[in-house]
Amino acid sequence: MRIPFRTGSLRTCLTLATLATLALGCGGGGEASAPPPPDVGVAKPIQRDVTVFSEHLGSTAAFESVEVRARVTGELEQINFEPSTIVDEGRQLFLIEPRNYKAERDAADAALKSAHAELARTESDLKRVEQAVKTNAVSQSDVDLARANRDMARAAVLSAEAALDRAELQLSYTRVRAPIAGQVGRNLVDRGNIVSGSERTLLTTVNRMQPMYVYFDAPEEVVLRALKNLDLRTDDTRAKFDRGEATMAEVATLIDEDFPFEGPIDYVSNEVDAATGTIQVRAVLANEEMRLFPGLFVRVRIPMQVLEDAVLIREEALGTDLGGRYVYIVGDDNLVEVRYVQLGVVEPDGMVPILEGLDGSETYIVEGLLRARPGMPVTPDRVSDTLEQAAQPETAQTEADTESEDTKEPTSEGG
Repeated sequence: MRIPFRTGSLRTCLTLATLATLALGCGGGGEASAPPPPDVGVAKPIQRDVTVFSEHLGSTAAFESVEVRARVTGELEQINFEPSTIVDEGRQLFLIEPRNYKAERDAADAALKSAHAELARTESDLKRVEQAVKTNAVSQSDVDLARANRDMARAAVLSAEAALDRAELQLSYTRVRAPIAGQVGRNLVDRGNIVSGSERTLLTTVNRMQPMYVYFDAPEEVVLRALKNLDLRTDDTRAKFDRGEATMAEVATLIDEDFPFEGPIDYVSNEVDAATGTIQVRAVLANEEMRLFPGLFVRVRIPMQVLEDAVLIREEALGTDLGGRYVYIVGDDNLVEVRYVQLGVVEPDGMVPILEGLDGSETYIVEGLLRARPGMPVTPDRVSDTLEQAAQPETAQTEADTESEDTKEPTSEGG
């Protein structure tokens, strides 16, 4: 037999079922308890003086660099050095075929001796005619002619001496010497090739590696702030360098995590590049370990100002959202509030200077950030409030985190 379906009967059944469920709940013996506030690790900011740096990209350049080129033409007969070795100033590096230049030197020497002989003859002739004119044996024109011949002979001597000097100079160019002390590169021309003095054939290069220059372009705003905050003037940069009072720049190569090189700034350009809005600055590094070579790309940082009693927090306490960088603060009644901050450069120990947003009296969350929500209560557990504890080794921190998690497990299960 088919039972007709009635909508009113179904509604009545659902209502009765709901009332029965509520009745059972009320008779369960009490209200459901709310979960306890989550545990979070907190710390107090530390305060200390912090130097604010400005970081830039730069490149190294040799303190002195010379291209060794041929100054005479001839066959390259000798190569007298090993590539990449240190050579002293004046050391012979190459020998260019000298025979032709020796012959020219000898010819010039002979011409000089002939000129001296001619000068001696004309001087003797002049003396004779000067005596003869006293007795009217010769005319005054003969005296003038003899004196002119003597003067021409003197000029010929001077010309011969210059020609000899030039020939000896050309001969000296056949022995190519290091113009400075430094590290020599490889020979760019092999023995037996013809090199040209007129085309100035490049033979090798010599770079002085100690000290080493570092050039970098700093934005004009950075330089102006440095000039103001560090009492640095462009007109006394070199004077301070000479007195050992120059501003120090820290330098790192692309493989360095820190800044192992340090040297004084000895030069600030006297003009701003209008196309880039930057000013060229130069620092001098000792390069005692010869780790730096010309042409390396490096990172350079210079001190801008010293922040006295700056507020610092641990880097892992920072979060990021569309509003910027923030930190969770535990306020009154252990309620979480979000505080947006402006940051400085991370310190080597992992602490971050807070330029704006904190005054140092706050308590901030450093562990359990995912369990904290703005406006929600938490159970704070002090983690660290000193720099030494904040910078503890990673292993010790891992063990502490493990112990903390073991302690928190019963609470989480109870929640």
